[in-house]
Amino acid sequence: MPVAELLPITDVSAAACCAPLTKQAIAPSDAETVARALKALADPARVRIVSIVASHVGQEACVCDLQEPLGLSQPTVSHHLKVLMEAGFLTRSKRGTWAYYALVPGSLDKIADLLRTV
Repeated sequence: MPVAELLPITDVSAAACCAPLTKQAIAPSDAETVARALKALADPARVRIVSIVASHVGQEACVCDLQEPLGLSQPTVSHHLKVLMEAGFLTRSKRGTWAYYALVPGSLDKIADLLRTV
């Protein structure tokens, strides 16, 4: 008996490509926001900066607190801090000649929430 007679032929690819959405797709504006944020975090040094700042006493750190653990020069650390500030992950406060950086409350939660909708 030929195999074709034993097995029903179904077109699974048609069902898979035409399946209805089970939840709403991410909106274009949210996709832009997530992409910008992920781009800012898409560098190991920046991920470490966020981690160091978040785990530092008072959840804030100075550039001088970051240079040694990262093994980077002050200008390079400052560049990474600027990118993270522009992306909305860090804030900066000046105290004398020192600048202190703190994690923006909820900034990582916003990205996580948007990714959960994907």
